[in-house]
Amino acid sequence: MTTEIRVPTLGESVTEATVATWFKKPGDAVAIDEMLCELETDKVTVEVPSPAAGTMGDIIAAEGETVGVDALLATINEGAAGAEISQAQATTQAAGQAPTGAASVDVMVPTLGESVTEATVSTWFKSVGDTVAQDEMLCELETDKVSVEVPAPSAGVLSEIIAAEGETVNASARLAVISGASSNASAAATSAPATPALGAVGKDVENAPSAKKAMAEAGISADAVTGTGRDGRIMKEDVARAVAAPTAKPTAAPAAVQPRAPVSADDSAREERVKMTRLKQTMARRLKESQNNAATLTTFNEVDMSAIMDLRNTYKAEFEKKHGVRMGFMSFFTKACCHALKEVPEVNAEIDGTDIIYKNFVHMGVAAGTPTGLVVPVIRDVDAMSFAEIEKAISEKGKRARDGKLTMADMTGGTFTISNGGVYGSLMSAPILNPPQSGILGMAKIMDRPMAINGEVVIRPMMYISLSYDHRLIDGKGAVTFLVRVKDALEDPRRLLMDL
Repeated sequence: MTTEIRVPTLGESVTEATVATWFKKPGDAVAIDEMLCELETDKVTVEVPSPAAGTMGDIIAAEGETVGVDALLATINEGAAGAEISQAQATTQAAGQAPTGAASVDVMVPTLGESVTEATVSTWFKSVGDTVAQDEMLCELETDKVSVEVPAPSAGVLSEIIAAEGETVNASARLAVISGASSNASAAATSAPATPALGAVGKDVENAPSAKKAMAEAGISADAVTGTGRDGRIMKEDVARAVAAPTAKPTAAPAAVQPRAPVSADDSAREERVKMTRLKQTMARRLKESQNNAATLTTFNEVDMSAIMDLRNTYKAEFEKKHGVRMGFMSFFTKACCHALKEVPEVNAEIDGTDIIYKNFVHMGVAAGTPTGLVVPVIRDVDAMSFAEIEKAISEKGKRARDGKLTMADMTGGTFTISNGGVYGSLMSAPILNPPQSGILGMAKIMDRPMAINGEVVIRPMMYISLSYDHRLIDGKGAVTFLVRVKDALEDPRRLLMDL
């Protein structure tokens, strides 16, 4: 039986790729999911695994050749030899051993996500000469958006570290080499305790960089956090749990106040220099690029939130009972923005050179703060969703953002963004555009203010809203019209049902 190897989906708007490297040649035995070749596009490197075990047949597309999506790359002849290899590998891997006859295994940079071409090696958890088990954590990489953990592809001994801590590597680089483990080494690896005993002498467990930053921001020490990662390693979510947990009141007498140390004449002695994470560096670069490249302008308005608050109070219990999610404000704002984007489509467009690309769909970015910085997960085709679907999507994306589980696919492709600074107490803000988008809505806090209504002064819950927009594409009339339509829909939600 012959299996065809074809070009996989390459990503949004990518239609062709170049065959960069073949790792197998005709006649070679291959196992299922084993790497066959690597493709390069203008945005990302794509690895092509084997869909079946067998023997490598014909290679149709040679290295350096340009191929389209779904083009035929090669064939695999499925047979007993491949099945035997696959079964042997499965047996040895299940036993925690390196495949028989494998002198060494390369540890490669895993897939980093669409448009991500490089990463920085932040931490090695193993040293040269250490015995490793299959899937044991070897190191952690930092990209512009997320941290990526690299597990061992097989059991053995870490014989070489190619990319040291702090080194920047591309998406197809080798990180290290694992040599095949002997039976004694494998036995030692499988019999070794997973978690070191307290007080044991050995290498300190390196906590996740994101956890270190979260602990520094929260002002707590590692002793106050229980690590759930491998070997007791503290992860970011462990810090979040420790911060959320109620703090027990101290029973011991407070320590005596120490005399204040004399102030040094050199201020640098009291400073702390910390290297910016790749996420922070990327945020800084992109925000500055946004200011430099777009003609950004901001217009403001205010919204009387009475109608939405009354609607929520009336239906929130039934809504949560039926849909299993709370009714928040974000679904109303998302719906109102989708409604306004239909009337003012240039706010949902982008500039590409001398062209304008109008999007006949809405992929809504919802800015969320995390311990590692601001991220903007994207909810796709939000204009076709119900209130309940929007609330569920926002809740799910928010949880994954806080847990550091977002992928690059979760944060790309947005056409418009909502930023809710009101959750942090902001009274008014002018958010920066998220390129290549041309508009971003800013939400602020709800505050009771005296308002003149029908000749009387009444107290109403008011919110300032803003639209930052690219004036190269959107004129003042369009921007103001968009914001007024959002205001109208929020102050009278029935307009959303009537499409008015």
